[in-house]
Amino acid sequence: MIDKLSYIESKTFDPYKNLALEEYLMLSCGENECILYLWQNKKTVVIGRNQNPWKECHAENLRSDGGFIARRLSGGGAVYHDTGNLNFTFLIRKDNYSVSKQLDVIIRAVRKLGITAVRSGRNDILTDGRKFSGNAFYRTGDFCYHHGTIMMDVNTDDLSRYLSVPEDKLRSKGVSSVKSRVTNLKKINGDITAELLKKSMLSAFEEVYSLKAEPFNERCLDKSALDPLEEKFSSWDWIYGENPAFENEFSYRFDWGSADLHINAEKGRITDIILYSDCLDTDFIPELENALTGVKYDKAEICRALSQYAGIHDPSGPRYKMAKDIEEKMLLVHHFV
Repeated sequence: MIDKLSYIESKTFDPYKNLALEEYLMLSCGENECILYLWQNKKTVVIGRNQNPWKECHAENLRSDGGFIARRLSGGGAVYHDTGNLNFTFLIRKDNYSVSKQLDVIIRAVRKLGITAVRSGRNDILTDGRKFSGNAFYRTGDFCYHHGTIMMDVNTDDLSRYLSVPEDKLRSKGVSSVKSRVTNLKKINGDITAELLKKSMLSAFEEVYSLKAEPFNERCLDKSALDPLEEKFSSWDWIYGENPAFENEFSYRFDWGSADLHINAEKGRITDIILYSDCLDTDFIPELENALTGVKYDKAEICRALSQYAGIHDPSGPRYKMAKDIEEKMLLVHHFV
């Protein structure tokens, strides 16, 4: 049961410092504590843990305009941040984690500013049928976070210039462009500012948990722990990773997200495999990669391995469905060589 609320705002627009502080706060969260962390980035595309940066954004456009590419810990899709966007993170232990309660904070906060909002699909919050907030989730051991965006006055021309959204994803949402799918809260309430929204968030946070939030004591931040995290998030290896040249590629879109498989095979067996995906379950990706590594590069053998992987999971659970969905699509592939 939550008996302590803490509240902290970032003092920088640097995405790597902000992501470092987010992970640090998660691992510092007390057993019965919930921390609300509010932060903003300047001109940044933030990709999900298992996404391909080369496909998710127009990197050259972004770099030439002085922008940043960052990779977060959580799954989900790529998002564009500028200072017209407010990011929030709830940092909490597993036993107290409640997505519905955490989302209620967001919905109440915007309602205080005269805006009606509803939850939609896997991870979105909408107003008047258009998305203004996307959410993603992460857990390691007992430590969890739930974070997301709130679009106040984002430059949607820049959003379209820097994000590369696949046409099949747009079709699945019933829209023709990423701009037509999203909206800024300032269009509904022209008086909204970051400061007003922060105050409303803090008020809603205290209402939902029926506790008074205490400012996080920033003097307790351990620079020796934060610096290596910032170094990690800003490193080439973390953002881009090691991407060998792959000979075979299979791409699909499902109701749970995309699956973009890149496979190399030597002497008839899979030697390298990377699965890029915007699915929210970050652990599914390395598990499936491990399950397919070493398997014969043969459609029947790959499908058998996928079926075996699915078989170790609950048939009513998401990992079973995801593996079976990929297996079903692989059965239709004709170009195995």
